[in-house]
Amino acid sequence: MQHLPARLVKSLSATSLPCTTTLQELASVHPKGVARVVLKKGKTQLFKDGSPMVYSGAVDRIIGRPPPRTGDIVLVADGAEKPIGWGMYNSVSMFCVRLMQLEEEATRDLSCALNMEKLLETRINEAIELRKSLGLPSASTNAFRLVNSEGDRLSGLIVDVFGDVAVIASSAAWVEKYKPEVEASIGRIDEINYINWRPSSEVLKEEGLDASNYKERDPSICPQRTKVTENGIFYAISLEGQKTGFYADQRENRQFMSTISDGQRVLDMFCYSGGFALNAARGGAVNVIGVDSSLPAVELAKENIVLNNMDPGRITFLREDASEFMKGALSRNESWDIVILDPPKLAPRKKALQNASGMYRNLNSLAMQLTKRGGLLMTCSCSGAMTQSGMFLRILQGAASAAGRKITILREAGAACDHPIDPSYPEGKYLSNILLRVL
Repeated sequence: MQHLPARLVKSLSATSLPCTTTLQELASVHPKGVARVVLKKGKTQLFKDGSPMVYSGAVDRIIGRPPPRTGDIVLVADGAEKPIGWGMYNSVSMFCVRLMQLEEEATRDLSCALNMEKLLETRINEAIELRKSLGLPSASTNAFRLVNSEGDRLSGLIVDVFGDVAVIASSAAWVEKYKPEVEASIGRIDEINYINWRPSSEVLKEEGLDASNYKERDPSICPQRTKVTENGIFYAISLEGQKTGFYADQRENRQFMSTISDGQRVLDMFCYSGGFALNAARGGAVNVIGVDSSLPAVELAKENIVLNNMDPGRITFLREDASEFMKGALSRNESWDIVILDPPKLAPRKKALQNASGMYRNLNSLAMQLTKRGGLLMTCSCSGAMTQSGMFLRILQGAASAAGRKITILREAGAACDHPIDPSYPEGKYLSNILLRVL
């Protein structure tokens, strides 16, 4: 019990408690006091089963004077006011509490109980060890996800590592409150020399924070660009680019593309910095075209051709709107052996699903028409709302019907293995990567 406050150690030693100590007892001697969020009848089991997000509709009442403030540690209790765990409170968000530990786990390791600093350090160290066991980083890959929010039991925190740069994406109020502790834990990693803090502005607004008050990268400390290697392919990364700067979640799917591209003509739509296209070229594709509407993305992709000493006669990147390019290609009767369709998040929320469904259907219908009969279409959705809705396959079937094509599913994949998903929080599953044969 050396990590506990001296007052608590003295208090517990003076009693005839059994070998375990409850959260209630720990909270009673916590120096700042701990409020209690009491769940409605019938809501407790969901969170005992592991769901980390306590939504406001599940809360019956809050006990504590003064009431807790956003970023405070609170107990989560059942209807009888018995604690089932503890977490980080938010007075504004639809997620009232992000659970950090259940009672059983907290009492097994008192050093982390009601101690966010220690829990952060412990969970980040566990994340580091998990990636090491997955072979990350390695001589051929130094771009990977180190912390994946709920999947690493740190809801609202994402950390991507790009060589000696760590990009921290914050999407929860508690992460902003504990920014110094997060940076200190990441900064202790030997390979990390720079930290780029990327607050997710729109999400933080829903957390009750004005993200304009939170600084991102300090240009005098962290570089604007870096270079990484993934499966032996080099990439230039802009740390001011989309998301954290690079989509490490598609690493295994990109490598798969290199295994099926030999001798093929390949079209990579929404190519960003050219990940699928570069893998296709490395895999022996005779001709590769990548298309993206973003000029900075296309410039990165072109730079990556040079970085990898690839033949610019076999791989080309174009800046053009995806729909316009595909319509133009159809008018010229062009087709490809393999088409990759990896659009940005079209359904950021469930309420956007209806509009997004139409966009996915239209894009996939065009892509199927550009795929030679008997050829392959790798189609992706990174919209969590779409992936979780179960609608994506139906949309693809509708797209095939509109295109006058028949499709069969050859392969379904999600994110790379360094993007763990908590099964009790299926909302964490966002990426769907489906390989189709188009007839």
